[in-house]
Amino acid sequence: MKKILIAGAAMAVIGAAGFAMPALTADSRVADNKLAATKPAAEPLRLPPPARAPLVPASMGQVQLTFAPVVKRVVPAVVNVYARSVVQQQVNPLFNDPFFSQFFGATPEMRQRVQQSLGSGVIVRGDGIILTNNHVVEGGTDIVVALSDKREFKAKVLLADPRVDLAVLKIDTKGERLPAVPFADSDTVQVGDLVLAVGDPFGVGQTVTMGIVSALARTQISASDYQFFIQTDAAINPGNSGGALITTDGRLAGINTAIVSRSGGNVGIGFAIPANLARRVVEGVEGGQKNGSTTTAQLAWVGASGQPVTSDIAASLGLARPGGVLIKEIYPGGPLARAGVKSGEVIQSMDGTAVDDMQSLNYRTATHRAGDSVKLHVASGKTGRDVTVALALPPENPPRELTTIAGRNPLTGARVENISPAAATELQMDVMAKGVAIVAVNSDGIAARYGFQPGDIVRSINGVAVGRVGELVRTLNAASRWDMVVERGGRRLSLSVEG
Repeated sequence: MKKILIAGAAMAVIGAAGFAMPALTADSRVADNKLAATKPAAEPLRLPPPARAPLVPASMGQVQLTFAPVVKRVVPAVVNVYARSVVQQQVNPLFNDPFFSQFFGATPEMRQRVQQSLGSGVIVRGDGIILTNNHVVEGGTDIVVALSDKREFKAKVLLADPRVDLAVLKIDTKGERLPAVPFADSDTVQVGDLVLAVGDPFGVGQTVTMGIVSALARTQISASDYQFFIQTDAAINPGNSGGALITTDGRLAGINTAIVSRSGGNVGIGFAIPANLARRVVEGVEGGQKNGSTTTAQLAWVGASGQPVTSDIAASLGLARPGGVLIKEIYPGGPLARAGVKSGEVIQSMDGTAVDDMQSLNYRTATHRAGDSVKLHVASGKTGRDVTVALALPPENPPRELTTIAGRNPLTGARVENISPAAATELQMDVMAKGVAIVAVNSDGIAARYGFQPGDIVRSINGVAVGRVGELVRTLNAASRWDMVVERGGRRLSLSVEG
């Protein structure tokens, strides 16, 4: 601050001196020949042009400029989404105390409670295809969509994918064509663009707010491997989830999905999933992958794991500046392996757009279809090259062998499957992971009581490594005591249970 003030003072002195000593006129130079002979003529002082006067409306038409025509066109295509679910709730909280249960031999009494969530959605196709957030409908048994004209429809969930937090719904319009919002190319959205957020905040009714795009490519907001958000200061509140972020020409820039807030209300930091990924998810409904009772999107992959290139890593690799994705491991036979990319090299861009971490690389990949070819710029030390990569779907090798563990053992009630690249991407694990993963846990089963969670990887039982589902089942059934090692989030946990 001190340096800025000093520089400002110096500039003020220079300016004052210039105004106090204007350039000599021709008459003064002729009158003083000595001065004219010994000193060169001073150049005329060049002053900065005067600041342009603020513009004022030149006509009543300019005074009345409004976004109302865009809002009028878009609002009928933004809907409310109600998801009803039944949850189990303990009647007496004392049963949460293990000592109470142990000494009195009591089991908790459960009661069913109906829970309803409220969100928003966007009609993206006139035949009743609606986009919303996965977290709006997750766990819902009855999904109801309310249009802006108050009509209500029961909705079917065609696709729900927690990896990208998007869900595709379908309502039966009996042949009626509904108003729909066309997709924008979200790659053309720039910081500073005006945008409108449309949804139903706090259930007060359909609301439109305005702001600007505050930032792009936010990748550290959620736990998703595909996180890549548009940030905006347009007011987004609970209930806006699944609603529309609209450009000023009435196109869908993104699906509003999250906010940063300590109070639960808007503080001007909201996030939307870019339209290019949302469009790809809608296009992939027909070819989605069945995962239990839901369908998830089939997203292309490059077949590698990596990490951001920091300043220290850039210096060690001889790169001019930090940025890009340092490839750690490459899946044999995967897209990058077939293109000749090697571990230790740095992917700096895809189709000319910079990538700075695995999330942004995964996002860029997911906006393409399997079979598409993309151009990567790959750096190795101080040299770089362009590589054409044919994208593919992650393979299911080994096959899943999805199994629910039965009998009486610590994993009873857990659903397990073999980890393949396809399973790993769905579970948001490292694509190079191997072994047997828990994908679901019955809340009433033994596995839930021991604290097992979806995403846990069973590494060994009684010192025997577990590689496939069949091995796991045989080892569980053959033992009366289980010393288990489980991997969770990169950490290894141990559990010992007597039969």
